[in-house]
Amino acid sequence: MRTSSILSILFSTGARRTPSGLMFWPIRLYTALFSVWVLWAATFSRIDALSLTVVFLCLIFVPAFLVVGASNVSDRSKPSAIDWVLSGLAGMCAVYFIIKIPETATRISLLTELSTDQFIFASILIGLTLEITRRTVGLFLMCIVLFFIAYNLFGHLISGQLGHGLVTVGHFIDINVYTTDGLFGVPVRVAATYAFLFVMFGTFLEKAGGGDFFFNLAASLSGRSVGGPAKVAVFSSALFGTMSGSPTSDVVATGSVTIPMMKRLGYDKSLAAGVEVASSTGGSLLPPVMGSAAFIMAELTGVGYGEIVLAAILPAVLYYVGILTQVHLRSVRLNLAPLSSSDVPPLRETMQKGWHFLVPLAGLIVLLVMGYSPTMVAVFSAVAVWCVALLRPGQRMGVGLTIEALSDTAIRMIGVTGACAAAGLVIGGITMTGLASKFSYIAFAMAGDSAILVLLLSAVVTIVLGLGMPTPSAYVLAAVLVGPTLVNEFGFPELNAHLFLLYFAVMSAMTPPVAVAAYAAAAISGANPLRIAVVAMRFSIVAFVVPFMFVINPTVLQPFSGIAAFAVSLAITLACVLIAVASEIDWNGRSSQLIRIAMIISALLLVVPFPALKVAGAIIGLCLLFFAFEKSGLTRFRASHKP
Repeated sequence: MRTSSILSILFSTGARRTPSGLMFWPIRLYTALFSVWVLWAATFSRIDALSLTVVFLCLIFVPAFLVVGASNVSDRSKPSAIDWVLSGLAGMCAVYFIIKIPETATRISLLTELSTDQFIFASILIGLTLEITRRTVGLFLMCIVLFFIAYNLFGHLISGQLGHGLVTVGHFIDINVYTTDGLFGVPVRVAATYAFLFVMFGTFLEKAGGGDFFFNLAASLSGRSVGGPAKVAVFSSALFGTMSGSPTSDVVATGSVTIPMMKRLGYDKSLAAGVEVASSTGGSLLPPVMGSAAFIMAELTGVGYGEIVLAAILPAVLYYVGILTQVHLRSVRLNLAPLSSSDVPPLRETMQKGWHFLVPLAGLIVLLVMGYSPTMVAVFSAVAVWCVALLRPGQRMGVGLTIEALSDTAIRMIGVTGACAAAGLVIGGITMTGLASKFSYIAFAMAGDSAILVLLLSAVVTIVLGLGMPTPSAYVLAAVLVGPTLVNEFGFPELNAHLFLLYFAVMSAMTPPVAVAAYAAAAISGANPLRIAVVAMRFSIVAFVVPFMFVINPTVLQPFSGIAAFAVSLAITLACVLIAVASEIDWNGRSSQLIRIAMIISALLLVVPFPALKVAGAIIGLCLLFFAFEKSGLTRFRASHKP
């Protein structure tokens, strides 16, 4: 069997259905009312965390099987009989678990034996979770969950360090369903609060026309320079990605415009798609939203979300500085065309039509800095977008569009919720078996006491765990499995260690052989997905080294905490620019190779935690940059001709 066929089987998802016919209004109203309930529960309700999670997960599963088919060839117009059966089972589970909330909240796990009905409904709910995971994320994640379940139930048969005590089926179900350590744990709780509300914010912004405004703003700012379409892709994908939190969604949303635009102007299709994938992937790391993984990080580490956002600003800026530097250098070298004047909207006109959309974003940032909870910030932002859209002359968001936005929010959260529930099952298993401490044993056995080797091993493990997975699931698995080793055994600061893992969880979206974001771009560009992934990784080379930089130099995450921290941050910024330039210079002869090697050495000197070496690296690096830019004319921002 060909590799592409195997990947297709492992990572294909069910067909997405748009409600139509007789099922249109029932599903539309159900999902819209569900979104209203989540909004109410987050702001006015006094419901406890466990009850909130139970109600959220059970209710969102009801429409899930109706709007996501069993396979990619399922009927896209109406659900099958099995879909209705699974939806009915989800409804029964919802009624049962909601009725049993008081009993679930007060029972003592493992001391109180499960009744027959508790066992049956818990088993059904686990089965529904596995199936919705397969439909929304793919068979690969479901197989990972099944592997951990098998390890929980049969790991006592393994001798040596990886073995554990006996875990019965009843024990497994009790911990995973009737406590907050498994299915109803942190990942789903985050999906039910912060993540859902920020997705609502992004959905309302999109429905109100905010996506068009940000695209036009990006085109106004960068469209006239050499390589303008590629730079528009970078800016627009970054702005859209910070709202969507999903590299694949970002590629589909912005790439459907930017990739054909670049191809039309003569860009190679792999180059066009690679730029889009690299730019879209970084959106999940860009504050203030950063996707739902940042909220999960706040829950797991106890670090405030505002602190995480502030710490993530400089690394995210360096990510996009690297991409923009490489895109510009490649554009100059290939003399890639800018956008035509007719395709570049005037900045004044763009701002006049859409400046309103900057108000919710500004309010979001101000509230985060003031220390308000992420939940309240998300609620305010979503309501602010709705108010802005309601007041816009000629483009007001009426009742119909409001219902559509509420409904789409719930439908978009189905895949994220399924992945988070699956991650919860894995976390429950890891907690029961102590697998995290066993990973420490494996890490020490492979890398000894070398911090760099352990970081490399952690990066590889995180990327492997993230293949084909949504970022939140990949980060959760890495945080639970690898995080304790980095923090407890090697003494890395908790925030730095977890942000390190988040970066590589995000990077897994464009890392071969799976590279789900690249496959999404391939469908638009017609290029080979693996070739797209390679191009995207080259454009994102800074993103693969920045995490090591801020772990080795922890003050980078607090650049304004003192003169020394600011100086280190400047050194790291220069190192990133050197790496980006070194990856793109391409002159005839050996001089370019020598300059490239010298730049990489200078970057390494800037990273090591020794002030004298940093000074030497800065002097050498600045001289090399001056020479490289002068020799190549890389300061040119206009194309000499159109291809």
